[in-house]
Amino acid sequence: MKEIDNEPLMQQLISESGYADKFSADVIKHTRLFQVAAGDYIVREGSLPGWLFWLARGRTKLYVTLANGRVSLVDFFSAPCFIGEIEVLDETHPSRAVQAIESCWCLALPVKQCRSLLINDAQFLRHACLGLVRKNFRNIVTSTRNQAFPLVNRLAAFILLTQHDNVYKEKHTQVAEYLGVTYRHLLYVFAQFSAEGVISKQKAGYLILNRGALMRLAQEMEPGITLPGY
Repeated sequence: MKEIDNEPLMQQLISESGYADKFSADVIKHTRLFQVAAGDYIVREGSLPGWLFWLARGRTKLYVTLANGRVSLVDFFSAPCFIGEIEVLDETHPSRAVQAIESCWCLALPVKQCRSLLINDAQFLRHACLGLVRKNFRNIVTSTRNQAFPLVNRLAAFILLTQHDNVYKEKHTQVAEYLGVTYRHLLYVFAQFSAEGVISKQKAGYLILNRGALMRLAQEMEPGITLPGY
């Protein structure tokens, strides 16, 4: 992750993403611009974030390390949304790892300098709470789908959600846990997709050969669903 000094681009992202509307206070003068390459971390687990991030462009994933040392995939964030708002509201909250799926652009406020301003800004608090409600609802929907739909549909949507440049390369163990299936069942469906010419196993992961087929399977769960690349 690196800070970028590009005022025209920052102003463009502020306008495009509705950033300024999330605050009643004047935060633009404190705002910085960061670019995060695919695979880099926006927040590292266990370290108190020094910034409140507004994801203006891109997609990220959230991880948590459990007491037994297992790393679990928890959620996905797509622009626009806050990252690190819980840590602003609660300094004792343990941070979780947030990693970029693709190249991301973030607007950021220094927490130490702006915490008092933020926690006394009713407009920010309202939008932060609404964002947390949406994230919680998304987790409920994911849990419900895990019980209601076959793995073939859920995996199709998951591949489209997490792919980068048409290549999928998530860890099978974490994906099986996230989707609530056995490792063996997950491999069986990957083999099915490969046999049908939907994906192809590569050294770096799986190359998507038929995005349309994956999208049709995903839309059986939610007809109006939109995923990256569509």
